[in-house]
Parts: sequence; C-alpha cells; structure tokens
Amino acid sequence: MDILVIGAGIVGLATARSLARRGHSVVVAERTTGIGSGISSRNSEVVHAGLYYPAGSLKARHCVAGRRMLYAYCAERGVPARKLGKLIVATSEAEIAKVEAIAAQGAANDVENLALISGAQARAMEPALACTAALLSPETGIVDSHALMLALQGEIEDHGGALALLTPIERLAVRAGAWEVHVAGERLAFDAVVNAASLGAQTIAAATEGFPEAAIPRLRLAKGSYFACTGRPAFSRLIYPAPVDGGLGVHLTLDLGGRMRFGPDVEWIEHEEYDVDPRRADAFYAAIRRYWPGLPDGALTADYSGIRPKLSGPGEPAADFVIAGEAEHGLPRHVALFGIESPGLTSALSLGEAVAEVLER
Repeated sequence: MDILVIGAGIVGLATARSLARRGHSVVVAERTTGIGSGISSRNSEVVHAGLYYPAGSLKARHCVAGRRMLYAYCAERGVPARKLGKLIVATSEAEIAKVEAIAAQGAANDVENLALISGAQARAMEPALACTAALLSPETGIVDSHALMLALQGEIEDHGGALALLTPIERLAVRAGAWEVHVAGERLAFDAVVNAASLGAQTIAAATEGFPEAAIPRLRLAKGSYFACTGRPAFSRLIYPAPVDGGLGVHLTLDLGGRMRFGPDVEWIEHEEYDVDPRRADAFYAAIRRYWPGLPDGALTADYSGIRPKLSGPGEPAADFVIAGEAEHGLPRHVALFGIESPGLTSALSLGEAVAEVLER
C-alpha cells in the first residue's frame, strides 16, 4: 500500500518504520521543520518498566512489549540507552500501601525483577535518600530520544520511505476507494492513512470526512514543567515518589550525561504553551525534600516543559491509549491514535507494529 503517516514524533516514526519494513510505500508528513519537535522532545526520556497501568490495558501491554523491543533496538542500532533502575519510594507509613499496590500491578503486568525493599535497604543503595520503604525496578532506564528518532528515520529511508517536512494536512476524504489528502492546495492519493499527530490528532480527525464526531475523544492538556538541578548528581538511579492525580509525581531523572532534573508536575491548561514559570520551583522544593531532604536552597533552575495529550481530566480515572481502526470509526484503511501520552516513548515500537497489523487485516 501507499501509506501516509501524519506526524513525525516517536510514534509516527515507529509506525512508519514498521510499515516500511513490511514492504509498504510510506510518506511521513510533519507540519513543522523537523522530526520530534513536539511532545517527543519534551519528556523525561525514561524507559518505563510497565508498572502503573491496569493489567490487559493497551498501556500495560505496549509498555512492557515496547520496553523489551526498545532496549534490543538501541543495542542493535547503537542508540544511547542505559538501564539505570528506579526506586519508587514511600516517604511515610501511609504511602507504603501505595508502593505495594504498584508492585502488585507490575507483577500482574509481567514486569521482571521487581523487589520490595526496606527504607534501610534503599538508603544503602542511595545514601542521600529518605524513605520508609521502596520498590526497586531494575528494568527502568533512560534513552536518547533524539538519537532514537534519527535511527527510526534512517531505517524508514533505508526501506524506501520518505519524510515530508513543513507539510500540514488540511483535509482527508475517501474518493473512489482511495484516500484523497489535501496539502497546500494540492490533492494527493494514498491507499491508507495513519493519524499519529499527537496533540493535533483530534484536529486531524475533525478534518477527516466521515469520521464520526462521537469517535473523537476530548483532548485534555496536562502541562508538566521540569527543573534542572545544579551540582554533582546525588543519586545513581531514578527516584519516583508515590503517584499523584494526573501524573507520577515530581520525580528525579538523570540524563545520559548524569545531570539531574526534576519533574514533571501537573498543570491543567486550555491552550498549548511551553513557558516555565520559575515560581513553580517553590512547590518542587517541597515535593523533592520529602525524599531528598538535602536538596540545597537555590539549586533548581527552570528547564523546559511538555504537554501530555490526555483523554481524561483532573479527578477522572486515567484513560488508556486509543487505537481507532475501521471497527471504531467506519473508515477503510485508516488508523487514528489518540491519547498517546506516557508511556508513549517506551511503547512506540510496539504501537508501530500494532498499527501495521490493523492496516493489514
């Protein structure tokens, strides 16, 4: 098939890679000037183990499968990645039950090598840490997301695919058994279309003739700000608190150079914007010092922010990924992806295979 993939973020590129490897002719259309310029470049770059998601959900299935695929892919392609491990910490007796519940969920999701440990054991591993108990997840790690996306782009092109930058999609419709795509005043024909536009997925769906309005989930924007931390790294693993509404709490991550950063927090917004308010650092200090009392005053500086394309709002149960094929919207050879937030980066290779399988049915 001649296939158009809309969106050159990590999931769009992974999908195009799967399709190109299967022998399809693929074009990836991206409205900006480069790959991964949206939420794919505005996250923690964490490779998640698959702990938090309901058993059998798309998030659980694709996170665990995608993580295994991702580590293998990075090793094969020379993409920088490191399995650092993560501690999810309880900082009070009341939070121990939360951590135990995460351990049970991880086991139900087939996550390997999990271990509940005492506060003393956790402090022996990370002397700067303060906690009463912790869950050790050795499979968690970090990846250079930009190198990963470049590797995917290279593989797409190696298999005859193409990347079309500065190519905003205006309208889509089925005409005479083919997809007619309106781009910059021109009409192009494709056999199949994948909507992997992330924050723009709902807009693309609304511009797709015949896509039922009832099948377009509401987009909720959850902004997360990150703060960098000056000084030598105080930890060798990722440190996560017990989860909070809308996210996983203000956690400590390390980049591949060993630099510490904290975030994201959760700020529900109405419009896309990425400025980081330095005043949010006050809440960061309070949250971080629950598990790192030694955080020095003045150590945090505003770094960057990202936006999660959520399908559920504050106080609502977390929504799953949505992979909408013909059975969901009635349109032939069309797959729309909605709500691909965390763990989207970890899940990308598995999601790409799943989309290819839907199109080939």
